Amino acid sequence: MRDPYDVLGVQKSASHAEIKKAYRQLAKKFHPDRNKDDTKAKERFSEINSAYEIVGDETKKAQFDKGEIGPDGKPRFTGFEGGGGGPGGFTRSWRPGGGPPGGDQHFEYHFGEAPGGGRAGFDPSDLFADLFGGGGGRRRAGPQPTRGDDVVATATVPLETVAHGGAARVILPSGRTLEVKIPAGIEDGKQIRLRGQGQPGSMGGEPGDALITVKVAPHPYFKLDGRDLRLELPVTVYEAALGGRVPTLTLDGKVELTIPPHSNSGRVLRLRGKGLPASDGKIAGDLYVSLKIMLPETASSDLDARMREWRDAHPYDPRAKMS
Repeated sequence: MRDPYDVLGVQKSASHAEIKKAYRQLAKKFHPDRNKDDTKAKERFSEINSAYEIVGDETKKAQFDKGEIGPDGKPRFTGFEGGGGGPGGFTRSWRPGGGPPGGDQHFEYHFGEAPGGGRAGFDPSDLFADLFGGGGGRRRAGPQPTRGDDVVATATVPLETVAHGGAARVILPSGRTLEVKIPAGIEDGKQIRLRGQGQPGSMGGEPGDALITVKVAPHPYFKLDGRDLRLELPVTVYEAALGGRVPTLTLDGKVELTIPPHSNSGRVLRLRGKGLPASDGKIAGDLYVSLKIMLPETASSDLDARMREWRDAHPYDPRAKMS
């Protein structure tokens, strides 16, 4: 069996995080589910698991580095001692009638008994179980359950759905369609996690998740600015000059907006709490209304005459402060 560090392609000085990262990359690459027709990949996958079982475990890694266990995880024997062997070890002895030291000799291995006949606490079935995979011996790690991959998708929803909550249908990369619940007040770009809706796991592993990014569709009138909304409101010349109450749109319907007298085009008025509703501990946004003075769509000789009269009687320069 190869050195586990060589199998995982890491140095002996590698940290636990580096060893774990190398193992995950190799296990993913050689996983049987991804190499169904490659028997060598299955063997490589088994070798990778066995290597990680040694150096991925802090205790076994320390034992391996000290030479106490081999790359297969089994204890290493440290030579033969003369005289009486220890429990479960080798004993050197002379053949009956043999000659002096240096003559014919043989070695015995005591399975579970010390040379004196006492039990040494070693069961030979443990050795054979470990070698052949039977009984209660340590079994070699096989393919392990693997969690399925996460999948990503985008849900493009109307601004009204974001404001009031609702549902959206999303097509996953696999072609499967899901209905996603959209909570009221969710911000543009936020992600919704649907647990267990991703790729299925292998070998009984749990499925991945579906990560749905919420995108707010463009609106014909409102512009989204964080949790605030911005609206450009057309007003007449006389509404801007004289002031008054005019109807304006909000996400909850129309409301009356008070325009101060002598308001210029571009003046911004704020409606508190008329932006995105409160959610996740965040306060509701506001609606900022920008006035835009509009002339009549059709020409009017009367208006033209009044404007010339006003120009001649009350001339002024709105660009006087511009350098």
